[in-house]
Amino acid sequence: MAVKTEKELTEGNRATWLKALSAMQLKNYGYTIQLTQALLKQEPAFLTGRQVMRKAAIAKSSGKKSGISTASFSLMKVQGMLKKDPLAAIDAIEKVLESEPYNQQANLLLRDAAKAADLPELATFALETIVEGSPRDAKMLHELARHYTESGDADRAVEVYNRIVDINPADLVAIKGGKDASARASMQKGGWERQDATYRDLIKDKEAAVSMEQQSRVVRSDEMIDQQLAEYGKRYEETPESIDVARKIAELYEQKGDIANAITWYSYTAGLTNNSDAALVRKAKDLQIRQYDSSIAEYQAFIAANPDGEETKPYIEQLTEIKRLRAEFSLDEARRRVERNPTDLNFRFELGEILVNTGNYKDAIKDLQKARQNPSVRLRAISLLGKCFVERGMLDLAARTLEEAVAELTGMDAIKKEIVYNLGLVYEKMDDQDRYLSNMKQIYEVDYGYRDVAERVEGSYA
Repeated sequence: MAVKTEKELTEGNRATWLKALSAMQLKNYGYTIQLTQALLKQEPAFLTGRQVMRKAAIAKSSGKKSGISTASFSLMKVQGMLKKDPLAAIDAIEKVLESEPYNQQANLLLRDAAKAADLPELATFALETIVEGSPRDAKMLHELARHYTESGDADRAVEVYNRIVDINPADLVAIKGGKDASARASMQKGGWERQDATYRDLIKDKEAAVSMEQQSRVVRSDEMIDQQLAEYGKRYEETPESIDVARKIAELYEQKGDIANAITWYSYTAGLTNNSDAALVRKAKDLQIRQYDSSIAEYQAFIAANPDGEETKPYIEQLTEIKRLRAEFSLDEARRRVERNPTDLNFRFELGEILVNTGNYKDAIKDLQKARQNPSVRLRAISLLGKCFVERGMLDLAARTLEEAVAELTGMDAIKKEIVYNLGLVYEKMDDQDRYLSNMKQIYEVDYGYRDVAERVEGSYA
C-alpha cells in the first residue's frame, strides 16, 4: 500500500486534517489525537498524519517514557489480530501509543502489523520512534539498522551503525555492519548493483546525472536544503553550543518553509545567547505569528469555499478562537519587548498599534505619545493617537493632535489623505461643518475617488 499524501486525501478528510494541524499549532494535543485517529481509520497509509499524531502524544505526555506499562493486556489481544486483520491491529495499537508513545512493545507490534498490512514506511516509523525514546538502546539501534539494510536504505543503516559504535566502540557486529552498509551505499550511488549495466552505461549515467543536476538546480532547491541540513546537523552534534551552526539550521528550515522547526531552532539559538540577541528572539516570535496567520488563511479559505455548508459553523467558531489567541499572543509579546527595551520607540509604536487594533484605546495613548518622538513612525503614531482620542470622546484633543500631523505634511500623499480625512470626520462630530467640508474638499481636489469624499462634497452642494 503506497503512502498517501495530503493532496490525495478526499475533500472531507483534508478538512479534518486542516483542523488537526490547527489544533496542533494551538497545542491542543488531545483534540489533535482525536482528529488524526479518526482520519487514519479511513486513510491508514497517510503517514504524515500518523507522524503528527505521535508528536502530539509525545507533547501531551511531556515526552516521558512510561515506567511500568499498563497496556500489556491490551497488546496481548492485539497479537492475535496481526495476521487476521492488521489494519484493526494498527488502530488498537494506536490507542496504547496515545498515552505511551515510546512504549517499546507497542511500537514493535506496530512494526509487525505495518508489515502485514504492506505499509513498510509505517514499520520504519515505528522503529524510529523507539530509538527516539531510547537513543542509547543498542539492541533497538541494531534492530533499526537491520531494518534499514533490508529496506535498501544503506545510507541510514550506516548512520545507525556509527551511532552504535559511538556508544560501544567494541561492538564488532556494528563495526562489520557499518562497513557492509557503507559498501552497499557506494554500490547504489555508483549504479554497480544494476545486473544489466555495462561499464559504458554507468559512465553515461553518471554524466547524465551531472547534467541533470546542473539543469535542475533551482527545482531541487529543497533537496539542496535537506543536504545542507544534514551537514549542519553533524556539525551541531559536534558543537551543540555553536550559535552560528544553530542559527544556520534555523535559517535553512525557514527557507524550506518548515516553520515549526524554524521556530524551535531560532528559540534554541536565542537561548544560547541567554535571549540577549533581540533579533533572534523576535524572529522566533514573528514566525509563531506566521503560524497563526497561516491557520487563519486556511480557515478563511475553507469557509469562503463552503459558505452554506453544515460543517462550516464549527470552522467559523474555531477561526474566531484562533484570531483571539493570535491577538493575545501578539499583545503579550509586544509588552515583553517594551519591558525588555523600554527606550525603543519602535517597540512602543508596535505595542500602541496592537492595543488600538484590540480596542484598548486608553492604554494605547501612553505608548503612542512616546512613539511619536521617533521620526520614522511619528505620523503613524499621531494618526493612531487621534483615533484613540476620538474613540474615548475627547474630540478637542483628537482635532489638535491630527492638526499637528497635517501641519507637518506638504504634498497630499496617501498618509496626508488619511489624516486629513480623519480630521474632517472629527470636525463633523464636533458640528464644525465649515472645517469638516474644507478637509473633504482638500482631498476632492486631488483625488476624486478617495473613499466617499466625492459623495460628501457633492452632497453638501445639494
